[in-house]
Amino acid sequence: MNYSPRFKTKYNEEIKLKLNQKFLYECIMQIPKLTKIVINQGINRSISDNKTLNNAIENMSLISGQKAIFCQSKRDESGFKLRKGTPISIKVTLRRNRMYEFLDRLINIALPRVRDFHGVNQNSFDGKGNYNLGIREQIIFPEIKQALKQNLGLNITFVTTAKTDKEAKYLLYLFGLPFKK
Repeated sequence: MNYSPRFKTKYNEEIKLKLNQKFLYECIMQIPKLTKIVINQGINRSISDNKTLNNAIENMSLISGQKAIFCQSKRDESGFKLRKGTPISIKVTLRRNRMYEFLDRLINIALPRVRDFHGVNQNSFDGKGNYNLGIREQIIFPEIKQALKQNLGLNITFVTTAKTDKEAKYLLYLFGLPFKK
């Protein structure tokens, strides 16, 4: 028996039809879809010990369900007191089933746990159909048992094949992403 995530089934059975009815695509391949979700977390300069770095990468791996990797600086920057090869962020790129599972957990479990949550900003599109969502506290994910000394936020980027922001917004709205009114 083949496993298919709930949101993947929802996309194939419901969302494709609604998108095609609204935008009247000529070909079924023109219907926008979610390609990948990139989760990025910047690391402060103050995090210098390996225990905290390993804790941050472990938390990111727990949130995403996939091993996170360090992004290192490419050159020396004296203004930021940064050396080449120093870890400056952690990232995870989710595709296929893990992407749909993460989206399901984000929409149904994590976002409702945000204090004073009224929806996500609807103006965070980049003009090419991609959406960026900033989360201030990673503690909203139930997988995180302990908070770091520093409160590290996350940046989540939804990459779609939509040509316009209007199409991408409707796609994410059909998945259930709660936009502010």
